Amino acid sequence: MLYRDQESTDGTDGGELAVPMAWLYAEYIADELLRTGDLMPPTSFEFRAGRDALALTIFLSDTGGELPGVRVISQLETWLSLTAYDQPWQDWVGERMDQLTAERARSGGPAPDLELASAAWRWLEETELLAPDLDAVPGGPVSGEEDGPQVWTPAWQLGLPLGHLAIHLF
Repeated sequence: MLYRDQESTDGTDGGELAVPMAWLYAEYIADELLRTGDLMPPTSFEFRAGRDALALTIFLSDTGGELPGVRVISQLETWLSLTAYDQPWQDWVGERMDQLTAERARSGGPAPDLELASAAWRWLEETELLAPDLDAVPGGPVSGEEDGPQVWTPAWQLGLPLGHLAIHLF
């Protein structure tokens, strides 16, 4: 998943920095989809959760290493199906991350894409955001919240539906 130009960006030639092109491209696509959907302010944690969840989906669904050359339109259905409500997205991400980590360990090369994807996944799993409680009983007691009851929700659980909706709106 590491892409090189003719001047070598993989760190094997003259100590140059490895460039995580696949991850940066996935993050760019996710960012553009969310900005186009205009669902959240780009400076919000909710936007970041959506961008990271969508970027992980885009990055991990690229099994052929062709991400920078891929046509976004041709991949929308794949991304929609992976981010759908009834899909085990969290399990799929964990399995794909394990596969990529094992592949990278066998190859022994630099893995800047995988490092950035791992950091995004850690943030999505470990960070909780205050969100509306969608399981609250309608008309039930409200404990002082202006917009209804809220609960702490893992960032990926909030970001995944945002990313899915952004794809729909594209």
